[in-house]
Amino acid sequence: MQPKDPDFKSRIAQKMEKNEFMHYLGFKANVIEAGRIEGYLDIENHHLQQSKFLHGGVTATLADLVAGFAAFTLVNKTQTVVTSDLKIAYLNPGTGKRALAKGWVIKAGSKLIFGEAEVISLEQDGREVLIAKGYLTFAVVDIP
Repeated sequence: MQPKDPDFKSRIAQKMEKNEFMHYLGFKANVIEAGRIEGYLDIENHHLQQSKFLHGGVTATLADLVAGFAAFTLVNKTQTVVTSDLKIAYLNPGTGKRALAKGWVIKAGSKLIFGEAEVISLEQDGREVLIAKGYLTFAVVDIP
Protein backbone atom coordinates (compact mmCIF):
# COMPACT_ATOMS: atom_id res chain seq x y z
CA MET A 1 0.00 0.00 0.00
CA GLN A 2 1.31 3.41 -0.97
CA PRO A 3 0.28 6.38 1.14
CA LYS A 4 -0.68 9.54 -0.74
CA ASP A 5 0.84 11.64 2.03
CA PRO A 6 4.48 10.85 2.86
CA ASP A 7 3.93 12.40 6.32
CA PHE A 8 0.95 10.13 7.10
CA LYS A 9 2.39 8.91 10.43
CA SER A 10 2.44 12.44 11.81
CA ARG A 11 -1.14 13.06 10.59
CA ILE A 12 -2.31 9.79 12.19
CA ALA A 13 -0.68 10.74 15.49
CA GLN A 14 -2.44 14.13 15.40
CA LYS A 15 -5.81 12.54 14.58
CA MET A 16 -5.39 9.98 17.36
CA GLU A 17 -4.51 12.72 19.82
CA LYS A 18 -7.84 14.41 19.05
CA ASN A 19 -9.94 11.23 19.23
CA GLU A 20 -11.61 11.68 22.61
CA PHE A 21 -13.53 8.39 22.53
CA MET A 22 -10.35 6.42 21.87
CA HIS A 23 -8.75 8.04 24.93
CA TYR A 24 -11.88 7.51 27.02
CA LEU A 25 -11.69 3.78 26.28
CA GLY A 26 -7.94 3.68 26.92
CA PHE A 27 -6.96 2.33 23.48
CA LYS A 28 -3.33 2.84 22.46
CA ALA A 29 -1.87 2.29 18.99
CA ASN A 30 1.57 0.69 18.81
CA VAL A 31 1.91 -0.04 15.06
CA ILE A 32 1.30 2.62 12.42
CA GLU A 33 2.09 1.57 8.86
CA ALA A 34 0.61 2.44 5.48
CA GLY A 35 -2.67 0.53 5.36
CA ARG A 36 -2.18 -1.12 8.77
CA ILE A 37 -2.75 -0.16 12.42
CA GLU A 38 -2.37 -2.25 15.56
CA GLY A 39 -2.97 -1.42 19.18
CA TYR A 40 -4.25 -2.61 22.52
CA LEU A 41 -6.69 -1.95 25.30
CA ASP A 42 -6.03 -2.95 28.90
CA ILE A 43 -9.43 -4.32 29.88
CA GLU A 44 -11.01 -2.79 32.97
CA ASN A 45 -14.35 -3.42 34.68
CA HIS A 46 -16.12 -0.62 32.78
CA HIS A 47 -15.29 -2.40 29.47
CA LEU A 48 -17.21 -5.53 30.52
CA GLN A 49 -20.81 -6.63 30.09
CA GLN A 50 -22.92 -8.44 32.69
CA SER A 51 -21.21 -11.84 32.25
CA LYS A 52 -17.78 -10.21 32.66
CA PHE A 53 -16.90 -10.57 28.95
CA LEU A 54 -15.52 -7.68 26.91
CA HIS A 55 -18.60 -5.74 25.80
CA GLY A 56 -19.56 -6.18 22.14
CA GLY A 57 -19.74 -2.42 21.64
CA VAL A 58 -16.17 -2.02 22.86
CA THR A 59 -15.08 -4.87 20.59
CA ALA A 60 -16.77 -3.28 17.56
CA THR A 61 -15.24 0.09 18.45
CA LEU A 62 -11.75 -1.41 18.54
CA ALA A 63 -12.30 -2.93 15.08
CA ASP A 64 -13.57 0.43 13.80
CA LEU A 65 -10.63 2.33 15.27
CA VAL A 66 -7.87 0.18 13.81
CA ALA A 67 -9.42 -0.37 10.38
CA GLY A 68 -10.50 3.28 10.18
CA PHE A 69 -7.07 4.64 10.99
CA ALA A 70 -5.56 2.10 8.57
CA ALA A 71 -7.82 3.55 5.85
CA PHE A 72 -6.89 7.08 6.90
CA THR A 73 -3.20 6.33 6.25
CA LEU A 74 -3.98 6.05 2.54
CA VAL A 75 -5.83 9.32 1.84
CA ASN A 76 -4.30 12.66 1.00
CA LYS A 77 -4.02 15.72 3.27
CA THR A 78 -7.33 17.18 2.12
CA GLN A 79 -9.36 14.04 2.85
CA THR A 80 -10.61 11.99 5.76
CA VAL A 81 -12.57 8.75 6.06
CA VAL A 82 -15.84 7.92 7.78
CA THR A 83 -17.27 4.49 8.47
CA SER A 84 -20.06 3.69 6.03
CA ASP A 85 -20.51 0.01 6.87
CA LEU A 86 -19.37 -2.25 9.69
CA LYS A 87 -20.03 -5.95 10.08
CA ILE A 88 -18.67 -7.69 13.12
CA ALA A 89 -18.58 -11.42 13.75
CA TYR A 90 -18.24 -12.31 17.43
CA LEU A 91 -16.36 -15.60 17.61
CA ASN A 92 -15.41 -16.09 21.27
CA PRO A 93 -15.97 -14.22 24.53
CA GLY A 94 -13.26 -11.76 25.51
CA THR A 95 -12.15 -12.92 28.94
CA GLY A 96 -8.54 -11.74 29.09
CA LYS A 97 -6.93 -8.69 30.64
CA ARG A 98 -5.85 -7.11 27.35
CA ALA A 99 -7.50 -6.82 23.94
CA LEU A 100 -5.25 -6.62 20.90
CA ALA A 101 -6.70 -5.00 17.78
CA LYS A 102 -5.30 -5.25 14.25
CA GLY A 103 -6.75 -3.46 11.24
CA TRP A 104 -5.72 -3.35 7.62
CA VAL A 105 -6.88 -2.19 4.22
CA ILE A 106 -7.76 -4.84 1.66
CA LYS A 107 -8.70 -2.44 -1.18
CA ALA A 108 -8.33 1.31 -1.42
CA GLY A 109 -10.39 3.13 -4.03
CA SER A 110 -10.84 6.85 -4.61
CA LYS A 111 -14.33 6.91 -3.01
CA LEU A 112 -14.41 3.77 -0.83
CA ILE A 113 -11.81 1.91 1.19
CA PHE A 114 -12.41 -1.67 2.33
CA GLY A 115 -10.81 -3.00 5.47
CA GLU A 116 -10.71 -5.87 7.90
CA ALA A 117 -9.97 -6.08 11.59
CA GLU A 118 -9.32 -8.69 14.23
CA VAL A 119 -9.81 -8.28 17.95
CA ILE A 120 -7.89 -10.74 20.09
CA SER A 121 -8.14 -11.45 23.81
CA LEU A 122 -4.80 -11.97 25.53
CA GLU A 123 -5.62 -14.53 28.20
CA GLN A 124 -4.03 -14.85 31.65
CA ASP A 125 -2.02 -17.89 30.49
CA GLY A 126 -0.61 -15.97 27.49
CA ARG A 127 -2.85 -17.55 24.85
CA GLU A 128 -4.29 -15.32 22.16
CA VAL A 129 -7.97 -15.97 21.42
CA LEU A 130 -9.62 -14.42 18.37
CA ILE A 131 -12.81 -12.89 19.75
CA ALA A 132 -14.06 -10.94 16.73
CA LYS A 133 -13.49 -10.34 13.05
CA GLY A 134 -14.65 -7.10 11.45
CA TYR A 135 -15.35 -6.19 7.84
CA LEU A 136 -15.56 -2.45 7.26
CA THR A 137 -16.15 0.04 4.47
CA PHE A 138 -15.04 3.66 4.71
CA ALA A 139 -16.18 6.56 2.57
CA VAL A 140 -13.45 8.98 1.52
CA VAL A 141 -14.58 12.53 2.30
CA ASP A 142 -12.98 15.79 1.12
CA ILE A 143 -12.21 18.23 3.92
CA PRO A 144 -13.32 21.78 3.04
